[in-house]
Amino acid sequence: MRDLIDLDRYPLDQPGSPAWLDLVEACKSKLAVDGLFNLPGFVRDPAIRETVAAFEPILFENAFVHARRHNIYFKSSVEGLPDSHPALQEFETSNRTICADQMGQAVVIRLYEWPPFAGFLAAVMDKPELFEMADPLARVNVMSYSEGEALNWHFDRSEFTTTLLLQGSQTGGDFEYDKDLRSDGDPNYEGVADLLEGGRSPTLMHLTPGTLNIFKGKNTAHRVTPVGGTSDRIIAVFSYYDRPGVEFSDDERIGFYGRAS
Repeated sequence: MRDLIDLDRYPLDQPGSPAWLDLVEACKSKLAVDGLFNLPGFVRDPAIRETVAAFEPILFENAFVHARRHNIYFKSSVEGLPDSHPALQEFETSNRTICADQMGQAVVIRLYEWPPFAGFLAAVMDKPELFEMADPLARVNVMSYSEGEALNWHFDRSEFTTTLLLQGSQTGGDFEYDKDLRSDGDPNYEGVADLLEGGRSPTLMHLTPGTLNIFKGKNTAHRVTPVGGTSDRIIAVFSYYDRPGVEFSDDERIGFYGRAS
């Protein structure tokens, strides 16, 4: 994996070593304070360029065009809230998506299936083990956002999200988030409404290609700002779970990818 990952800077191949333990502790600290951490230059530039070159034709010719209006909860209604509540206002999300079964043995698949990668993530998340997703479509996705497209405000269903930026846009396409806007015991609907109406000051973060980002988004509202220019924003999303055998339902696959298999 040395040709793909900067293992001198990020020694994932040396679990239990002092350098590996230092990296894990540094990532844990960032995660506790900021709700996320970034590893810039995690994947080497030549591997990033190879990946983008391989995926661009697939994204252009065979990707699923995902466009939908949604509220921050991705739900048609929320118990206890009237449909007119400002926390339920809708936005547009649109992108092109390709699935793991379209990638062969691309760089992102090789990284995803490399056991020390999941082992490192498990250590950072204080999990005894993390498992690859069993779903042949959803385990790894690559999404591209063209001019005017965005991933709009939402909360994640999963505890954490792991992404790798493959290509940045000329303008926009930045990661924006409002940490711990809600909690498991307090939905904070008024705070959510305030965010969506522009009354809060979320954090804006610009990532560079090759950056690995691990983010706890279950209770932190976040989005990707609209993309501008002729260069698409392209990002890979890796899905791990703390139990084996996780798959989407056919309805979920159709909703996300336009097909069940």
